[in-house]
Amino acid sequence: MLLLITMKGPLFYAKILLFGEYGIIKDSKGLAIPFNAYRGALKTSNDLDAKAKTSNQNLFKFFNYIAGLNSDKVTFNLDEFKKDLEDGMYFDSSIPQGYGVGSSGALVASIYDKYAYDKITILENLTREKLLNLKSIFSLMESFFHGKSSGLDPLNSYLSLPILINSKDNLEPAGIPSQKEGKGAVFLLDSEQIGETEPMVNIFMNKMKNEGFRTMISEEFSKTTDACIEDFLSGNLKSLFGNVKSLSKVVLKNFKPMIPDAFHKVWEKGINSNEYYLKLCGSGGGGYILGFTEDYPKAQESLKDYKLELVYRF
Repeated sequence: MLLLITMKGPLFYAKILLFGEYGIIKDSKGLAIPFNAYRGALKTSNDLDAKAKTSNQNLFKFFNYIAGLNSDKVTFNLDEFKKDLEDGMYFDSSIPQGYGVGSSGALVASIYDKYAYDKITILENLTREKLLNLKSIFSLMESFFHGKSSGLDPLNSYLSLPILINSKDNLEPAGIPSQKEGKGAVFLLDSEQIGETEPMVNIFMNKMKNEGFRTMISEEFSKTTDACIEDFLSGNLKSLFGNVKSLSKVVLKNFKPMIPDAFHKVWEKGINSNEYYLKLCGSGGGGYILGFTEDYPKAQESLKDYKLELVYRF
């Protein structure tokens, strides 16, 4: 029997939220960048292997969710979507799931791109209104996976542009400084554990009922995050590493449940040695941890027992 695999759509990339995890839920700044090392695309095969079959079954569930959406924001070509699923469509993705790098975001972006009527395309002049419209559509779609979604991951994947989140209602494409061949780096540290978004967000929302925690978020966490974003975008590295160190301390002190237990000491070691600073990548609880260092070879040596992946060079 002849095996036929055909591409159904373009590639959509992973994303990394450099700054803003949890803060963007409460309307502080965030900065998200595409991460091209991981990607996904819709494909069709007449002979699905186990992984593709699971993806196809999950896409059927997503189809039922999309078909039940009663929204004036977006409509889909459901007949074509269903037919493609029956023909063996699946999402072929190298993006690890539960790792905080937007696996469901890339899937949502690909479905919107393929099946939405009157879609907003990346070739248009992307006004703030269009960006917000896209974000709210993606929020609606991605809620299927997480219970509640900001819509930012699919937006980043769909546009494949760095996005600066000034507040919930104020987004803009961001120009980030081009990479240099310096020693400084942003990197991913693999916790080798799966993290689930929904339970982590629930912990955060419960903590937000505490007045002291709310004050810490608005006065310490958000202000430090905003300063990090400003430093990163303006290329002010000296100030950036000072602010990232402060942010790493704040997160270790106040977000312990989101940091896998095995990494509390590793986190602390970075702060005390100044060899690297760690922060959450997405909601935490597992998956990747984001690292910043002024000397990547030294950080690699210090973290030689762990898998690291380079994201950005300074």
